[in-house]
Amino acid sequence: MAAKFLVKEVKTGVRFNLVAGNGEVIGVSEVYTTESACKNGIESVKKNAPEAEVVKKED
Repeated sequence: MAAKFLVKEVKTGVRFNLVAGNGEVIGVSEVYTTESACKNGIESVKKNAPEAEVVKKED
């Protein structure tokens, strides 16, 4: 099973979880004010994630 974006309403708006094929949540978005804004966030992740750099955070 492929990964999927799960859009859900919360008390303060709409957010998405990125869920792996095994059902584990591997990413959680900010809370958006509208479902449309949430879907734009999903599209941004789809577009930008393949080229995202991995950086180790230093203290």
